[in-house]
Amino acid sequence: MDLRIFTEPQQGASYDTLLAVAKAAEDLDYGAFFRSDHYLKMGDVSGLPGPTDAWTTLAGLARETSRIRLGTLMTSATFRYPGVLAIQVAQVDQMSGGRVELGIGAGWYGDEHTAYGIPFPKAKFGRLEEQLAIITGLWQSKLGETFDFEGTYYTLKDSPGLPKPVQDRIPVLIGGNGAQRTPALAAKYATEFNMPFQSVDATREQFGRVRAATEATGRSGDELVYSNALIACVGKDDAEVARRAAAIGREVDELKQNGVAGTPDEAAAKLAEYAAAGSERVYLQILDLSDLDHLALIAERVRPQVASL
Repeated sequence: MDLRIFTEPQQGASYDTLLAVAKAAEDLDYGAFFRSDHYLKMGDVSGLPGPTDAWTTLAGLARETSRIRLGTLMTSATFRYPGVLAIQVAQVDQMSGGRVELGIGAGWYGDEHTAYGIPFPKAKFGRLEEQLAIITGLWQSKLGETFDFEGTYYTLKDSPGLPKPVQDRIPVLIGGNGAQRTPALAAKYATEFNMPFQSVDATREQFGRVRAATEATGRSGDELVYSNALIACVGKDDAEVARRAAAIGREVDELKQNGVAGTPDEAAAKLAEYAAAGSERVYLQILDLSDLDHLALIAERVRPQVASL
């Protein structure tokens, strides 16, 4: 099982904080550093010093790291035009030497759109479908040829499809709980399907839907990577678990039920349950970004127990 670090900077993190976490994750040999794409805090936190833009952050990290993969869970399709996003992601892929992954979703948080004057359309899923067709089409178009697209929401004419990413195929992550449209979209465009913050049983059921939808298109279900995003709160003993839970304003029992929490052995046992449900990769949501010892503990005492799963 591949363990990756996932951050929520809208809750309160500067670029320097994110850089420190990304460098620590790289030094500890985590598979990737990912971040959310939000512009407004959630819940009872200050959100200070304010939001950081996901792709601006990743561009900076691309030049200040050397090995770790970088990506988003999930870029909101409402924030950017698809042509602009294709350029941004391809450029950051170049800047990183081919280490970028694009997680993209329809967008859901209406308040952040209102707060920053971003249109929040009702028909979001259809826009996401067209964005995926355009972004992947621009990247895959051949040099010297143009790319055209005419849809309900977007039209492109004689696009040169530049710049090209370094990777032959930038990994595209699609996720969610929808029973029909989401698996169909993943089957068509995704290299990875991510199940965010759901139970083992719900994960197993949704992975099954995505596999079936993928195979219905003629692709092998094994072509996709299947992953989860789960909150992490691990301590060397019960007292340290309680301290880390209090630092993020959560209860230990709730974290153990809904996330990867407890002692290293307890955390590994929970990850093994997700592996048995088909999960190959877990994005560990780290909410206290000042606690780099947390990352070290998981790397040293949890990861070895799940490496072969």
